[in-house]
Amino acid sequence: MDEVAPAASRAPYALMALGIMMALMITGAVPNVTAALIACLVMGAFHCVDFKSAYRSIHWQSLVLIAGMMPFARALESTGGVEMAVNGLTAALGDAGPRAILAGVFALTAMIGLFISNTATAVLMTPIALGLAERLHVAPHAFGMTVAIAASAAFMTPVSSPVNTLIMAPGRYRFGDFVRVGVPFTVLVLLVTVLVVPWLFPME
Repeated sequence: MDEVAPAASRAPYALMALGIMMALMITGAVPNVTAALIACLVMGAFHCVDFKSAYRSIHWQSLVLIAGMMPFARALESTGGVEMAVNGLTAALGDAGPRAILAGVFALTAMIGLFISNTATAVLMTPIALGLAERLHVAPHAFGMTVAIAASAAFMTPVSSPVNTLIMAPGRYRFGDFVRVGVPFTVLVLLVTVLVVPWLFPME
């Protein structure tokens, strides 16, 4: 227990920091980034984690990847790549309607998410989804939320998410286990997303 949670006595303070962050995010009192930074500082102040450990825990590869994808997404917009992707999706789905195009956006986002991180996938796909919404003359909120959900639907392979990779060895899972469970689960999430998201975020 000491090795897993060496600062177990500080758990109430960690929960308090989490509660503060969630309250700030829900109320919108400060930007989400500021709320997360405040929570980190609170945990440091109450010695839930020391600052050296916090610094070492930063996954610099992910930060570099995300920072690299942002100008890449901007380059897609400025060079017409986003417009090309929008035209391709519109042509492929034809006049199937906004929900069918939502399903197409979900499927494309989930497929890209198999190979790069979900954050980078969201950065890459968001301009395309918003471009589709503009082309269809509908509200963009449902399309943005679909990208957010699909980017997190990384269930299909052990390399589609760091979480999957981390539990693969301890759980003694095989590659096929993720495919067998992940593919139908992704399809289920797709169906629920296409049905529920337009209801919560009307496209009219």
